[in-house]
Amino acid sequence: MKKKILFIASNYGLWAEELQAPWDILNDAGHECTLATYRGTTPLPFKASLDASFLDPIQNYNVNPKSVVDRVNEILRTGEWDNPLNFAKVNMDDFDALVIVGGPGSPFDITGNMNVHNLVLKAYKSKKIIGAICYAVAALSFTRDPDNNMKSIIHGKTVTAHPHAWDFTADMSYDLVNTVPGNMGTNIVTAGFVYPLQFMVQDAVGDNGKVLSDAEANREKPCTSVDLPFVTGLSVESSIQFGEKLREVLS
Repeated sequence: MKKKILFIASNYGLWAEELQAPWDILNDAGHECTLATYRGTTPLPFKASLDASFLDPIQNYNVNPKSVVDRVNEILRTGEWDNPLNFAKVNMDDFDALVIVGGPGSPFDITGNMNVHNLVLKAYKSKKIIGAICYAVAALSFTRDPDNNMKSIIHGKTVTAHPHAWDFTADMSYDLVNTVPGNMGTNIVTAGFVYPLQFMVQDAVGDNGKVLSDAEANREKPCTSVDLPFVTGLSVESSIQFGEKLREVLS
């Protein structure tokens, strides 16, 4: 059955495949996918995520297959991600599922954003499927359930979290592709990632939950979790399996 799926992506540094893979998989499955961002402008990828020669400085391997780079460039060229909704103005009642994707910029406009938390909580209370990959899992950690002593909605659940062993520590700038006036991203520089996601998620799930943070994960051994209503994915190497798991549960 065709479902209406709301995707949320960052305006300050999307990791390209984390949106592209589940977006294409769910569209190809016949679902109606709608994109929303903080500014209501095209979510532009982090430059490193569209560089087929980019070597992850910690894992020391190429993380961006040429086929992914080519597909995302096609999406940007044809305007498939242009004209997204502003997620402050979105009504979760209009959708059957919610998918939040990651990237280095997601801590700036997604994970701590109360508008996102309200969408997540509405989806959770309505028993809708909620997907999150990489640093977007923080949005689930920060969304609190007023009917459960304000514990995180993932309290007691099994979810993934980007391993602390993979966290960048060098200074990071947030350079995006295809910037234009009105959609420039940010010129902020941070000392590595904004926060250590793995430990935050461990605190959020509590003693009865479980966090999958496999630092040995790769494209041949992706890491995802399905603990309904949540579907979570570790990082970019798990993007395809994340999309496939969403397709499975939505069917």
